[in-house]
Amino acid sequence: MDLKATLLQDLKEALKSKDTLRKDTIQILRAAVLQVEKDTGKTLDDTSIVDVISKELKKRVDVMPDFVKSGRQDRITELEAQIVIIKSYLPPQLSPEEVLDIVKKAIDETGASSIKDMGKVMAAVGPALKGRADMKIVGDIVRKAVS
Repeated sequence: MDLKATLLQDLKEALKSKDTLRKDTIQILRAAVLQVEKDTGKTLDDTSIVDVISKELKKRVDVMPDFVKSGRQDRITELEAQIVIIKSYLPPQLSPEEVLDIVKKAIDETGASSIKDMGKVMAAVGPALKGRADMKIVGDIVRKAVS
């Protein structure tokens, strides 16, 4: 079953079980996917859907410090639950060690020798790591590896 069908099936199950948080989170994900499809005029494949879901996850992770700072425990709890639900639709995340191995191979392949070559390395590892690792962390690992 493709990811789009999985989202629809899980939405139906959440509606039946009256799991409001799960239902709302899945509806947000489906709406984001449908909006991208409408904007581009194309039906998204699973890889593109993972990109959309990753962006939705990033939105929640980025806003979390603001709620922590303001002491909004109700929103913090809700965001944490949404993050868990959203992560369940993403491929398993790679560990920093696994990312470093991929980065080292890319450095060897591209012949990168300084921080100026960071763009080449990021372009080489991007497709392999998209949706499987936080690209900010990947950037930090690449920066350390080429320095």
